[in-house]
Amino acid sequence: MNEKLILSDDQVAFFRREGYLAIDQLTDAEDVAFLRVAYDRLFAEQAGRDEGNEFDLAGPDEDGGAKALPQILNPARYAPEMLESRLLKNATIAVRQLLGEEAHCGIAHAILKPARHGAATPWHQDASYWNPAFISRNISIWVPLQEATLENGCMHFVPHSHELDVVRHQSINNDPRIHGLELHPDERHLVKDAVARPLPPGGATFHGGYMLHFAPPNRSDQPRRALILNGSVPPVPRETPRTFPWLEGRKTPRQERAERASRASERQP
Repeated sequence: MNEKLILSDDQVAFFRREGYLAIDQLTDAEDVAFLRVAYDRLFAEQAGRDEGNEFDLAGPDEDGGAKALPQILNPARYAPEMLESRLLKNATIAVRQLLGEEAHCGIAHAILKPARHGAATPWHQDASYWNPAFISRNISIWVPLQEATLENGCMHFVPHSHELDVVRHQSINNDPRIHGLELHPDERHLVKDAVARPLPPGGATFHGGYMLHFAPPNRSDQPRRALILNGSVPPVPRETPRTFPWLEGRKTPRQERAERASRASERQP
């Protein structure tokens, strides 16, 4: 595949109009196989758990317990070979078409839906996790490392929902031990006319931080692997800062591990 992948004018226009974009190939089969080796190793090792970077996005994240939706933040920290992937190079080119030449792109996190019991990723907006004092200008690039289907958890979007500001969220199941967020029940009327976007391995979806999106549970016999890259330019301060009550006072096991690791690092000479 040509590493100088360029989105067409029609694709750029679709993204701006609908708020998301799906393409069948962002990288090739050889690169997908290369990334899968690193990906599977990281999850087998629970890389980053002590620092709070490996955790259960959809469950209480208890040590030794089965995970409903394991996630690893900044996977390239533990597998730096990912930074040499064609995926990152091609994603960077595409992101700069959508955000401008100053845009930065990195590998943000990896999400694994285990075979037969991997939990749904509930309807949410990515910006509900971010600093409410700013208007974000980020794009998430979601890339499956095997076929993504309705059965194993492909992405779904609500077209035009990128025009919303952040709406009310809560911890999944309203359980403050759980890191993941979901739309508050009072906001679920916003989920209408949703579209599913199955993809071949190495394909990609693009969406901004305000887009409502969802991925169903994995009911297949194989794990569903996804890498999520993030493209960004600096955020814009809000004229009137907001607060996100669903983030205030939250105390998850993941946060506690991250705080312990930070304190330990500060004590080191």
